[in-house]
Amino acid sequence: MIQRIQTIYLLIATIASGGLIFFLDLWKNVEGNAFYVMDAFSSGNKLLVVLSLLFFISAILTFIAIFLYKNRKLQFVIGRFSILINFILLGILVYFSQNLSGETIVSEKGIGLIIPILTIVLVVLANRAIKRDEELVKSVDRLR
Repeated sequence: MIQRIQTIYLLIATIASGGLIFFLDLWKNVEGNAFYVMDAFSSGNKLLVVLSLLFFISAILTFIAIFLYKNRKLQFVIGRFSILINFILLGILVYFSQNLSGETIVSEKGIGLIIPILTIVLVVLANRAIKRDEELVKSVDRLR
């Protein structure tokens, strides 16, 4: 059952949330220095540290959900929890991106800001496939 389509969606969401954060910048400041998620630990801002921790928690949750294919209900719940975490992450990113433009020269927003949106879409697709599998199992149980 690990070869199901929801596994592919969850694996891509794990790679997006846990791997792309090292390669895609979140924003660039006035000097042109790119800000990555790992830079949040050295920034001293507690909200930025929470931001980076939420990225890692999201990646860990989607990775754990891959191996819960025998318990589809728990897999579905963990998927929803991951969606909630990514919405919180998206809110924090929007907050920081709105506060970045207070300088005289507008900073560039990076492509890394869409990682939570990509993760949300992938986990929603995975949850839809999990629900479809659960309905298929229930329909087969009715026939017995």
